[in-house]
Amino acid sequence: MNSNDLNLLARAEVRDLASYNAGLSTEAVRKRFGLTRVAKLGSNENPLGPAPAVTAAMAQACSEIALYPDASCEALRNALSAKLGVPGKQLVFGNGSEDLLSIISRVFLDHGDEVVTVVPSFGLHFIYPLAAGAQVIGVPMTASGAFDLPSMLAAITPRTRLLMFSCPSNPVGSTLTADELRQLLDALPAHCLLVFDEAYYEYAQFEAEYPDCLGLIQASGKPFILLRTFSKAYSLAGLRIGYGIVSDPLLADLIDRLRTPFNVNRVAQAAAVAALADDEHLQTTLAHVARERRRLTAALQELGLSTAPSMANFLYFTTARPAEEINQALLREGVIIKPWREAGYAQHLRVSIGSCEDNDIFLTALARVLAVQEMRT
Repeated sequence: MNSNDLNLLARAEVRDLASYNAGLSTEAVRKRFGLTRVAKLGSNENPLGPAPAVTAAMAQACSEIALYPDASCEALRNALSAKLGVPGKQLVFGNGSEDLLSIISRVFLDHGDEVVTVVPSFGLHFIYPLAAGAQVIGVPMTASGAFDLPSMLAAITPRTRLLMFSCPSNPVGSTLTADELRQLLDALPAHCLLVFDEAYYEYAQFEAEYPDCLGLIQASGKPFILLRTFSKAYSLAGLRIGYGIVSDPLLADLIDRLRTPFNVNRVAQAAAVAALADDEHLQTTLAHVARERRRLTAALQELGLSTAPSMANFLYFTTARPAEEINQALLREGVIIKPWREAGYAQHLRVSIGSCEDNDIFLTALARVLAVQEMRT
């Protein structure tokens, strides 16, 4: 059977999907370019690593890995319920918040439905709805990197089932103000479920001007699913664990009907409970990122680059050259960042806020790459 025949075995929606632009690993870049030192700044990981208690919790959990994990994530459910002030029956759990995005798309979308999101976008906000047979309408952010609220609301039609976007935005890093969020919630029709992806919540809430989005959304009385993750600020990306807060237990029940019974493993559950308990380590992480984000913003602007305002652990910037050219040159220098590949954004890149040392390596390499390219023009 040839490749075309094999391709036809898949659903049409899947055949037409683009692959997700996952970040490169340090191992792959070391091997490809023969490097010994790589600064990995492409996947928004926490350079400080997890809280010290996480390792001990993982070791204890590993002694029981012959047993299936708790399908209900009861210990973590109770810990999050107490911390967030949310009833445990309004929490759902996934193998990373990406898992929940996939489940949500399969639960709530069908052929002919529409999803409104923003562009540039987190790729899975497109990929999973498209795989479910829905149409995705991407509303461009403004030239300054802000949410275009009037256009987002105008894009909602009677066929719109989900309004789904990240705040802070991924990849831009910008957020909605409290007034903007209230305006959006007031205008949101009853037939449209809000999926508010707050993966970078902890970084944003460290800033005084970031609104209490969960509180505002709860107060609206509108149906919602708010997503968060332990991959970013809590530094558990390799364990894959995320969660959602829903407006009604019925939404949690619907999601649970399509999630695999043991989608969050035993080690991840134990690590998340331990990470959640160490607020001091979390605050140290958030302070580091806020300080380094300011430093990198100033340094990029000194290089003549335009940066979008960010409350996340990354910066989104524009260059005069194609992003892929910059990316390939930086890879040869041992620096991994993420070039944006959506149509219309081919001169934009996203860099994670890393350790002080990795940030310095990035800035030095970028200055060198830009100087070489300037000489060639």
